[in-house]
Amino acid sequence: MRVLCGIKGGYPVRTFEGKILLPNALVRAARIPGIMKLQPFRALRPTPEAAATVASVPYDVVDRSEAAAIAADDPLSFLHVVRAEIDFPADVSDYDDCVYQRARENLDRLRADGVLIQDDEPCFYAYRLNHQGHTQIGIVGCVHIDDYENNVIKKHEKTTTVKENDRTRHILELNADAEPVLLTFRANDLITQELEKASQGQPLYDFTADDGVQHTVWQIKNTDTLAAEFAKVPACYVADGHHRCASAWRAGCELRNEAEVVTGNEEYHWFPAVLFASDQLNILPYNRLVTDLGELDGPAFLAQLAEIGQLTPGNGTPQLPYHFGFYVDGSWHELALDPQTIDQDDPIRSLDAYLLQERVFEALLGISDPRTDPRLRFVGGIRGTKELEARVDAGKAAIAIAMVATTVDQLLTVADAGAVMPPKSTWFEPKLRSGLFVHLLDEEPSHALDSTSALPT
Repeated sequence: MRVLCGIKGGYPVRTFEGKILLPNALVRAARIPGIMKLQPFRALRPTPEAAATVASVPYDVVDRSEAAAIAADDPLSFLHVVRAEIDFPADVSDYDDCVYQRARENLDRLRADGVLIQDDEPCFYAYRLNHQGHTQIGIVGCVHIDDYENNVIKKHEKTTTVKENDRTRHILELNADAEPVLLTFRANDLITQELEKASQGQPLYDFTADDGVQHTVWQIKNTDTLAAEFAKVPACYVADGHHRCASAWRAGCELRNEAEVVTGNEEYHWFPAVLFASDQLNILPYNRLVTDLGELDGPAFLAQLAEIGQLTPGNGTPQLPYHFGFYVDGSWHELALDPQTIDQDDPIRSLDAYLLQERVFEALLGISDPRTDPRLRFVGGIRGTKELEARVDAGKAAIAIAMVATTVDQLLTVADAGAVMPPKSTWFEPKLRSGLFVHLLDEEPSHALDSTSALPT
């Protein structure tokens, strides 16, 4: 193994197995845990006139048939980019080569037709969501793959190889990150104040989507203050988008490994995120359906529930931790577990989703792996109690379970502990729209860190 040293372009250079490594200030910063890097970028985005038409739901909140129905009469919908399989007959696999090729073609077409334009200078963007009395405002920028690897961006959920492979190939085929991830950070008054100031100006976009969510975006050209404040943030947390984060990291690492010269600031080291303060996020319950009770019928199942907690008539809207609503045979029942039987100091074992899995699904129904058992279905809280009732009444499920929402504090505590939540523990609402902020990987580096002479070599 040979490591050679020299000078190239004024930089000290190391070569390792033919690769040129430039250990500049940014590379050193990227390796230091605790330095949160947020970078402005030249977003590829819709023209103001096209924004409402282009903007789509994220790729993973609708299935293929739902996406096809939404975009059927809308050739500008960004679903043609993030879910390009909808352009093909149903017998074409979601992962066929032609799907990724079509995604690139559709993105290129939107650019060529002038529907998507790119900002001349790197910017941040303030992004406000307003729905049913809840308002949250966040910042759109790019975060670094090394912060993801070094756990400065903390996770709370496992990913699956199939989904990672799909989104990684999607990024590499497009040579772009098509959708931002949703990150959160512990509340910071100065950052919130800067975003509120930015929102006093003329917005780039202001439209209400068909689900009733108002989306408003402002461009922030003076980026220094916000970048400096985020450098003080000790950690960010993945709220929604674990697979997109992992895929951006994988794609960036692959491109870095292929490069002959690496500075650490190439665009493939960065991926787009919308970051909201933790006190602004809104989490809804993530409810469950079970399609088959096995050898039990409704009365027998209820009798077993009564043995593990207090079972009373309910209304499908439990309000307290360790309380669960069960819709069985046309009626709601509420199960309350005894808090004395729960280790409330354990961030995982005290979660409602964990307790439901351990004490009901596994103990009573033999569902040992909630990620893979085909009897288990998940329904986002935005669909409401009536959706649960309708599916059971239509024979699509044997029972429904209404949950109490996981709190943001629980999410942060689990991530800080380096632990993993049970699957489908959080449903964030309102959802971001895709297509408003695309990050291109073939650009010259957007920005560089300054005043880093104090960083260790």
